[in-house]
Amino acid sequence: MSTIIYSSPIFGPVHSRRLGVSLGINLQPGDGKICTFDCIYCECGFNADHHPHLRRPTRKEVYEGLLQALTKMKSEGHLPDVLTFAGNGEPTAHPNFPEIIDDTIRLRDLFAPSAKVSVLSNATEIYKPEVRSALMRVDNNILKLDTVDAHYIHTVDRPVGTRYDVSRVIADMEKFNGHIIIQSMFMKGITKYGNVDNTTDNYVLPWLEAVKRIQPKEVMVYTIARETPDPLLEKASPEELNRIRDMVLALGIPCKASY
Repeated sequence: MSTIIYSSPIFGPVHSRRLGVSLGINLQPGDGKICTFDCIYCECGFNADHHPHLRRPTRKEVYEGLLQALTKMKSEGHLPDVLTFAGNGEPTAHPNFPEIIDDTIRLRDLFAPSAKVSVLSNATEIYKPEVRSALMRVDNNILKLDTVDAHYIHTVDRPVGTRYDVSRVIADMEKFNGHIIIQSMFMKGITKYGNVDNTTDNYVLPWLEAVKRIQPKEVMVYTIARETPDPLLEKASPEELNRIRDMVLALGIPCKASY
């Protein structure tokens, strides 16, 4: 099992399946993982296996790191398509997340005005008004919703340090009034956690109803791309992802499938 631990506060640029050339912004320590989920498919591994010794980067460190990276990329003539908040855990859990978003937008406007600011989030913090307000200011507010089944969420996504209520999360997603992109992981496999296949109608149809309620501007359905901490997980097939994609498209909501 290989594990990806991203440097902090800036990593890349990397090529994203969904976003293009992405300059990564990691608001968690660069030597470990801090996350409000402990997903069994996370490329960064399980939380317990990667306790960090370093602290989170400060707002100033993020600003200076991003300034340096964008200055270098501009001088080389290769600006990013997107500035992406991702890395070793949940970015919105950083105590200065709203202020860091404002700094990032200012630097984007100065160095790479055509680049998008994206946040990849598991949505555990969107109950906080200041987090929702910050996410409303980014171009791509990409929030996770793998399923609406509570047992599956606690088996596969495994919320930690938070009382995760998927009904509340869906209600909070509705508050974005369409300024939201839903990202959903579909996969298969029989592991020690049980059957984790969420590509069947008993999972997909209730999820589809939630998507209909939320009315996002886009949905991204995807599957495993790298090694996972649980080696028994399996990719969803292109046919399975395309079927789910087409069901979303039938609602009149744009949807992309990544294999």
